[in-house]
Parts: sequence; structure tokens; C-alpha cells
Amino acid sequence: MKITSVKKGSIAAGLGVKPGDQLVKINSERVKDDIDFRFKVTDEDISVQFRIDGILKDFNIEKDFDDDLGIEIEDFKIRSCANDCIFCFVDQNPKGMRDGMYFRDGDFRLSYLHGHYVTMTNMGQKELNRVVEQRLSPLFISVHTTDTDLRKEVLLYKKDKNDHILNKIKFLVDNKIELHAQVVLMPGINDGAHLIKTIDDLYSFYPGLHSLTVVPVGLTKHREGLPKIDIVTPEYSRMMMSQYESFNNKFSGDENRPFIYFSDEWYILSDTDFPPIDFYAPLDLIENGVGQVPKLLNDFKKDEKSFPIEFDRPREFSIVTGKLMEKTFKSRIIPFLEKIKNLKVYLYVVDNEFYGDMVTTSGLLTGRDIINTIKGRPLGEAVWASYRILNDEGLLTLDDMTLENISSELGIPFNVAEDNLLEIFERDIVG
Repeated sequence: MKITSVKKGSIAAGLGVKPGDQLVKINSERVKDDIDFRFKVTDEDISVQFRIDGILKDFNIEKDFDDDLGIEIEDFKIRSCANDCIFCFVDQNPKGMRDGMYFRDGDFRLSYLHGHYVTMTNMGQKELNRVVEQRLSPLFISVHTTDTDLRKEVLLYKKDKNDHILNKIKFLVDNKIELHAQVVLMPGINDGAHLIKTIDDLYSFYPGLHSLTVVPVGLTKHREGLPKIDIVTPEYSRMMMSQYESFNNKFSGDENRPFIYFSDEWYILSDTDFPPIDFYAPLDLIENGVGQVPKLLNDFKKDEKSFPIEFDRPREFSIVTGKLMEKTFKSRIIPFLEKIKNLKVYLYVVDNEFYGDMVTTSGLLTGRDIINTIKGRPLGEAVWASYRILNDEGLLTLDDMTLENISSELGIPFNVAEDNLLEIFERDIVG
């Protein structure tokens, strides 16, 4: 593994290691990636092999348990997904986007590090053993269905064989690896009796398999040549929500949290009130769309007394959001903000022309759609949007625009904020 940096005064620096050199082995074993490195380097007595200036050099090192070597190594190459799922969002991207938008990751290491959901179809016993040995827990597993025949139809597993998902889950649970599962629900495909079987099968691993999240399938207008999948309508959402209570009664969790969660979209689409925020504790599924809106509303309510009562001069700003959050803003947030004296807030709901009107979340809005919606309209001193419109690095929108690009076209500052409305005021509106 290539070394990218060496800390001054560190063990590695004392051995003459420099950026550009390579870490080859620890305790006579190849170092696979940064996770493997962090695991292997914890021993107090280790043998390390470096390639320094092209020459292999071996060192025996004595150190404290919590001492590191003072090096950073290159990012590991991400493993691609082994499936061709009929609902895969990557396949529904339009042409002409940056290459990274067409990569389908299926790397269990990203599941451990960042909470990405993976199907485990590309994991053999060697990878499963590593998860157990290095305690890579929790992992987040995309299941979708436990019916073997339907899995082949839905996942289109490239090796065209039984991927033994339940055996893999059992192995990990038996070895005390905490798991969280996900089902992307497609009307008429993996719902009904299939969904009940899936829940029943997964519940047999509870509490090792800690939770199951059900999310509605996301469909864009770019599905040429892809299998037909029906959209999740408000009527369908209401039907599913009517079943949710019975699911939780039959497949109950412990006294502190349920086993099954429905993502926030179900509540909004069906016009169902959210449960109290305690229902989602400890909010460990929030990046999967479970509890994002309740947390925003709960934080907003807690922060109400911290908002200004008035400004000493007229102030104006704008908020942009996707259609999914329109009702929430109009009913819960904007009426409160309008009570602040000398403040005018404009709310603009952006139609998703890039992906189509079936995609309504704020996190999938493009810079161009935002600009086309609000340019030339009253905006005030600044425009604010959710930070989720940007990539993981916080730099680019889906159509490769920066905040500076959007600000330049609008002629006023364009800012993003976390899921906390008070941040806008703490940053003095114009950010």
C-alpha cells in the first residue's frame, strides 16, 4: 500500500519512511487496505516490511498498544456490486454525468465505515471471516427479498446462482456482528406475501439483526430498456402504512426500539403523522432516511426560543426544497418564521426536471433545476438549501455545479445548511 503522508517525529519517520514509499506487510501478512492496517498495527510487538526507495526493508517494532506508526496510506479500491438490480438508481442516471455517478459500489468496507447498504452477493467465506476477525460491526445489508427465485429476478446476480443470503446473515449474527437490513419495496413485486416472508425470515435473526428498514423504490424518467416497475403512489403508501402497525405488533423489537422501520417518505406520501422522536432513538438509521424529518422538526421545536423575535431592519431570504418536503415547510416551518418581525421568507419548491417528477427529495436536486426555478424571482439577501444536494465531499451538485457557480448565476449568496433551521440565523442569514 502506498504511503501518502508521514507524521513528523513518528515511529515511521524514525525508520526513514517517506511519502511515496510502500507498506508491504505487517507480521508477515499483506496489508489489504486501511482497515486491515489499523487492525494489524494494534499489537505491541510487530514486524513491519516497508519498500523504501524501492528497497524492501524489515523492522521489528516495540510500542504501546495504542501507538500508531504515524503514516497514512492510500485509499483502497472500492469493490463494485455483483448485481444488476432491476431498481438500481445508478442505471437510471442520464447520460453525460461524471464517471463516478455510474459506479455501483458493493463494498462491505464502506458498509462498515459509512453505513452503505450492500447485498453481500460478492462476499465469500474469506470476506465473512475477515468481518468477524476484525469486528467490522455494524454492517448494513440490502436484502429486498429472501425468496431465492425472486432474488434472482430482482437482483439479477451476475453469477446466476444462489447467493445464500440467509446463511451469510446467520454466520455473522452467530459471530456477534450487528446487522441492519433494508428492503427496497416495489409494488406488485416484493410486497404482499413476499414482504411478510422476508420480514419473518429476517426476524428469526433478531436481535443480532438489529433492524429492518423498508423504503419505497425510487424511479427516474431515465428507465429506457429497464424492467417496468410501478411507482409508489400516495394510495399505495396509505395501504402500506395501514399494515405497518400490524407488522410491528407481530415482529416487535425490544422495549427501547422497534424491529421494523418505514422510511420518512412513507409518512409524507400517506399524510401520516410521524411518531415521537424517541421512536427513532438512537437515530442510527438517519442517513437511510429514517427519522430525518422528525429530527428536523424536533430540533426546530426545541430551538424555537432561540430564534430572534425581530430584526432591527428588514431582512429577506429564500429556502429551496424538493416537493416531498413542501407540505412540511408550509404547515410547520414557514408560519413560525413569518412571525419574526422585519423578516420575509420565500419558499420555493423545485420540480426535478433532471430525474423526472417521480423524484421529489431535496437531496437529488440539481443546481440547474434550482437556478431555473428561482432565477429572476424575489430571493432576498441569500438562498438556502439542504446540504444533501452536495456530494460526500460537500463540493458538487449532481450536475457538477459548485455553490459558487450557483451564487454567480443568481447574483446572491447560495448556501447550504445542516438539518437545522436555526443554523441559518446563527450564520446571519447571508452566511
